[in-house]
Amino acid sequence: MLTWLDRSRRDVLVARPGDNPQSPPLGVFSTRSPDRPNPIGLHRVQIIAIKGSHVLVHGLEALDRTPVIDVKPVLDRAAER
Repeated sequence: MLTWLDRSRRDVLVARPGDNPQSPPLGVFSTRSPDRPNPIGLHRVQIIAIKGSHVLVHGLEALDRTPVIDVKPVLDRAAER
């Protein structure tokens, strides 16, 4: 599932892991910081139910009301074997 992380800041490029002031500053791409220059989130979820235009999923790491951009299948050739 692709989401638009609408509440993330796009001007932050450095973060401290766990908001710990003792941690060395790292680039946002090497942390789990919600602040990203590209606010597209990629989430591997399990679809539980589909009812009309509503899709119930499990395992989504996003805040309530985060806009969904698209839903894509996982193409995992290793799982096909």
